Amino acid sequence: MDQVHVIRHKVRVEGLSIRRVAREVGISRKTVRRYLQEETPIGVRRATPRSKPVLETVGPRLEALLSDSARWTGGKQRLTAARLHELVRAEGLEVGTTVVKEFVREWRRKRREVFVPLVYRPGELAEVDFFEVLVEVAGARRKAFLFVMRLMFSGRDFVWLYERQDQVSFLDAHVRAFAHLGFVPQRIAYDNLRPAVRRLLRGSLRELTERFAALVTHYVFEPCFARPCTGHDKGGVEARGKAIRHQHLVPIPTGEDLTVIAAALVERVDARFFASERAPQLEAEREFALQLPTAAFDPRATHLVGVAQRSLVRIEGAYYSVPTGWVGLALIARIAPGLVEITGPDGTHVQHPRKRFGERSIDYRHYLPELARKPQALRQVAPELMRDLGEPYATAWQHIVAAHGPREGSRVFAKILEGVLLLGTHEVERRLQTALAQGEPILLALRPAPTKAVMLAHDVIPETLRSVVVTSSTVHDFDAVLGGVA
Repeated sequence: MDQVHVIRHKVRVEGLSIRRVAREVGISRKTVRRYLQEETPIGVRRATPRSKPVLETVGPRLEALLSDSARWTGGKQRLTAARLHELVRAEGLEVGTTVVKEFVREWRRKRREVFVPLVYRPGELAEVDFFEVLVEVAGARRKAFLFVMRLMFSGRDFVWLYERQDQVSFLDAHVRAFAHLGFVPQRIAYDNLRPAVRRLLRGSLRELTERFAALVTHYVFEPCFARPCTGHDKGGVEARGKAIRHQHLVPIPTGEDLTVIAAALVERVDARFFASERAPQLEAEREFALQLPTAAFDPRATHLVGVAQRSLVRIEGAYYSVPTGWVGLALIARIAPGLVEITGPDGTHVQHPRKRFGERSIDYRHYLPELARKPQALRQVAPELMRDLGEPYATAWQHIVAAHGPREGSRVFAKILEGVLLLGTHEVERRLQTALAQGEPILLALRPAPTKAVMLAHDVIPETLRSVVVTSSTVHDFDAVLGGVA
């Protein structure tokens, strides 16, 4: 750089000739002339195009194979430069590995997607996604699904945990998110997930599933969908999902049930946001977002189910018990993320925790009429029945078995169940508690209360019967009747 400055100074300022400057500096006149050309960057030589006869011959075939490879590759089974080199060599084309690698590198560079810096406005856009995480529920580690809705202007997040990544959970998460935020974003971006999209149409158009379309209509927001097989069209929520894993799910969260863990996670995420510098932007989101409707959307799925002879209904491959009086009827079942509610013909509801395919949830209180007249069936399911009945029935069962043994004890306990059907659960519980506390025989506690004698007024008795006198019998009277000694 100093030599260039000296040469230019000698020629342009001192007025020396190029020949003399070249002789004094010890370089060629050609180099001096090049240094004097202002359009040529200092230290950079003009690139001289070189002929590439091999690439000119092989290039069209490489281009054709790369362009056509989308038909016979997919997923992670991609066409590499090394495999492309093998293919053209197999066709009889002589070319080096380096030439093919450079061609592939340039071919991909020209087709690399360029990202546009986006601008987010208040209340305009939110992004949604599910993430697989680990939780520890009641001491058992298992997989769960983290729902994240991220407001792109303010960076506010709503999160919740679910056992399944199905449509019921998907819709329930939206209802929870809107209620928690207090408003609805104008647009929400999604992947092409099954709970929302039934079919991909041209471009960005989608045919929505019936239930998701109902949710969109209820809250009147605009659903937007990412291009298929792209992971960056909603990079904000995807990056945030990774951050939430690291910030709030390490160490692995624990709790008695998934709802407790999810509620604690929401508190931690909210506390982090409101302590950040972006918290004041939430008011702008609220001002420009959509208002909540007067009533929340019901995210539960509805099924019409029939009751089998075992008083069980089958929902999504799982089995749930109902009262035996409903056998043979068609009932309405509503499915929430963690709960199944079955409505009977009289409007009463039976609730069960939601089970997976092949599992059962049986409440043996539904079978009391059958167990009251089937003592051996009662004996077979006694532990489960006592679990569902609770106290004081479990203690009463232990006393009866200790006194009579399992076989006869089942017959005795069936009498108690008859009492439940006649007197009601609360009355039998009260009498059992009294009998156990006072040490009285349990069956005597269930005997009907003695009725008091009713004295009739003299004028009420028919006149023909007023003179009739009924005397009380004694033991001696019965001995006389039986032929004994008077």
